[in-house]
Amino acid sequence: MYKAVRSSRLYEQIVEQVEESIHKGAMKPGDQLPPERELALQFGVSRTAVREAVKALREKGHVEAFPGRGTFITDGTSHAIRQSLDRMIRIGQPEGSSYLAEVREILEPEIAALAAARVDEQDLSSMREQIVAMDESRNDSESFIEADLDFHLALAEAAANPLILSLIDSIVGLLREQRMRIFLTDGGPERGQYHHRRILEAIENRDPIGAREAMKAHLRQVREDSKSSPSRTD
Repeated sequence: MYKAVRSSRLYEQIVEQVEESIHKGAMKPGDQLPPERELALQFGVSRTAVREAVKALREKGHVEAFPGRGTFITDGTSHAIRQSLDRMIRIGQPEGSSYLAEVREILEPEIAALAAARVDEQDLSSMREQIVAMDESRNDSESFIEADLDFHLALAEAAANPLILSLIDSIVGLLREQRMRIFLTDGGPERGQYHHRRILEAIENRDPIGAREAMKAHLRQVREDSKSSPSRTD
C-alpha cells in the first residue's frame, strides 16, 4: 500500500503518504492503521520514525489512538476541540494559564487513579521509557518536553477510557507551552521528574489512592513553578 521512503526526516514523508491516502479516499474515518511494526516494514523505516509520524498525524487531527484497540483515522473532531480550546485559552490570557491548571487539577488526579487500577505492562513500559528519555534530555528542551507529554498521554492511555484520552490529547499543545516555561525555570525539570517517579511508583504498585495524591502533588509543583517561570519562551 505504501512506498519505502528515504529522507533525513523520514516521518514527514510517512505523514504525507498517509495524508494522501486520506485525501484520495483510500482511508476513511474509522479505518485502522496497521500495527507499528507492520507500518515500519511497509515504509522501510524504523519503528521510531513510524512513532514520530503517528504522533504528527495525531497532532494534525488525522488519527486517534485507543488503548488495546489501535490507531484509527478520525473525522477531525479532536483536532477541532483542540483548536477551540487553544483559542479560548489565548483569548483569556493571562487567566488562560489558570484555567488550564484548574482543568488539569480536575482531570489528572482521577486519571492517575484509574491508570493505577487498569494499567497493563505495555502502559508501564511506555511510562518508564518516557522517564528515561527525560533523564537523558536534560539539555534538550524539545526532547524533554515531548517525553514529558508522552508520559502524561501514557497515563491517559492506561486509564483505558477513549474519552479521557481524547480530552488530554486536545490540550497537548497548550501543555507544551506550559512545559517550556517550566523547563526554563531553575530546577523545574528536576522537580517534575521527582513527581513523575512518585506517580509511576504508585501505578506500579496498583495504588489508586497513592497515584491520585502523587499527581496532586505534581500539579501543585507545576503551579508553583509556573508562577516563577519566564513569561516568554523565545
